Amino acid sequence: MSDFRRGLGQSLGMRQEMKINPRLYQAMDLLYMPLMDLQQHLKQELLANPFLEFSEPVEDPDEEKPEEEKPEDDEMDWEEILLNGFDVGGRRSQYEDRETFMPTPAAPPDLWEHLRDQLHLLTLEPRLQYLGEELIGNIDREGFLTCSLEEVAESLNDHLAKTEPELWADMEPYTLEEAEKVLLVLQSFYPSGVGARDLRETLLIQLRERGDTDGLSYRLVSEHFEQLVSHRWSELSKEHGISAKDVQDAADEIAKLDPKPGLKYSVTSDNYITPDLIVQKVDGEYYVFHNDSSLPRLKLSRSYREVARDKNQYHGDNKAFIAKKLNSAQWMIQAIEQRRQTMLRVMNFIVDRQREYFEKGVEHLRPLTLREVAEHIDMHESTVSRVTNDKYAQTPRGVLPLKFFFSSGLSTDYGEDVSARGIRARIEKLVSDESPQKPLTDQAIVDRLKAEGVQIARRTVAKYRDQLGILSARMRKRV
Repeated sequence: MSDFRRGLGQSLGMRQEMKINPRLYQAMDLLYMPLMDLQQHLKQELLANPFLEFSEPVEDPDEEKPEEEKPEDDEMDWEEILLNGFDVGGRRSQYEDRETFMPTPAAPPDLWEHLRDQLHLLTLEPRLQYLGEELIGNIDREGFLTCSLEEVAESLNDHLAKTEPELWADMEPYTLEEAEKVLLVLQSFYPSGVGARDLRETLLIQLRERGDTDGLSYRLVSEHFEQLVSHRWSELSKEHGISAKDVQDAADEIAKLDPKPGLKYSVTSDNYITPDLIVQKVDGEYYVFHNDSSLPRLKLSRSYREVARDKNQYHGDNKAFIAKKLNSAQWMIQAIEQRRQTMLRVMNFIVDRQREYFEKGVEHLRPLTLREVAEHIDMHESTVSRVTNDKYAQTPRGVLPLKFFFSSGLSTDYGEDVSARGIRARIEKLVSDESPQKPLTDQAIVDRLKAEGVQIARRTVAKYRDQLGILSARMRKRV
């Protein structure tokens, strides 16, 4: 048997491997940035790199400027002076200080603040008011109580026993009866239906506040809620001895109630969109423009370039700093221009491919993938993904995300695929035009689409219908 020696050793070898340049990472980040983020990034670069500066628009020297009218040395227009507020010492605007008030937006009160304000207006004893605060803290943004009353009472008792032992020794524990009493008080607050534990309870609260406790709507919600949700009109009509139309009319009144009353006070942030690209139709042709008027125009600073030319004046760290900043500035200007050209190439191909959409609507949207665009513009698929991510285009059909134009396709009998987004729009139109007494089933929709040459399975129609929030044919049927 041969001897094996174990140990560490060194050897020389050559191999090839690819490493991404840090500037390439930065270039990919620039492609990924939306317009607003890019604007902030460029402002930071202007502060950090002295070789970059704004490029001011150049005025045309041949352009004739309007001549300013010179005041004539005639008599003073005393009437004009008096009308403008003449007084000793000059006109009013020259010697009076005017106070300017800037409008400050105030955040509206949320649901919990609104409920606490109503609670503090009541003359409740401090013990019950403290319990009401605890119940309000367990209400979610939709207005529903998120835990049971037993849990609220137990958690409040445990909290007081740990944090306020002296106070806890002199008071009685909170009971379930007290929690139910305070909850009934909270359920009388505005918005109507707040503090309920489920959908059925919030509907009953709203019906009680309307005074409709003896009508058919209240009986359907309180006694036959499951049948009501399932749209079993015939069963309910037989059970109550009325027509199915009367049941549907009562269900229509129930549908007017608010299923999520707390959302009335939900604070939603306004998301403002600045389109990166603009598509305009000029003389029958569509043209793509870059909406970069708000971007800082960068150029190399002339004064700093003059400094960098004298290479013998600087040595060591100073020379390295100047060379680094100069190269970074030149590369940044090139990267911004490359980003601009890449986005224009991608959008031009999208416009050419989706011309029928711009002319006729969403039903004529053609299938498109990132790979198709990448192959056409001779770039990698990941580059196209970065270009289209979180980017928007202002088009004749509205401001749309670039991802809107990408979707899978379905085959047709005439050889040209159609977009899945267009098929969903077609299904939505078929359902909107159907007869309420005879709604279209999924199979009937399949037959309609096949008659138009679209090959689609019934399960695909059901999936698209669910994505559109459209109920099944049995649930849509009217008497």
